[in-house]
Amino acid sequence: MPNIRVLRDNAVRKGVKAHEIVRRAYLYVARNQTLPSPLRYQAMLQLNNFGRYSRPTVVKSRCTVSGRGRGIINEFGLCRYQFRLKALKGELPGVSKASW
Repeated sequence: MPNIRVLRDNAVRKGVKAHEIVRRAYLYVARNQTLPSPLRYQAMLQLNNFGRYSRPTVVKSRCTVSGRGRGIINEFGLCRYQFRLKALKGELPGVSKASW
């Protein structure tokens, strides 16, 4: 059963992906000094009307199993503890226990 944090993180990622192109266009217009100021002002207002889950800074790396937000190994999407458990069970492809 997924954690509520994982579900929220997935919703945030979908929202950011859905609004990314339009946000970038408005940011370009708002920051372009050569354009007239009323047009730039309208672009700023449109940026302010976007929802909470449209900003890419809201996205946080979280473990897909436990929902933990610290110690994430991004290649696998797991926190270090869950990574260790799955590696010891042999559930991760390309990862094996070291033999010294």
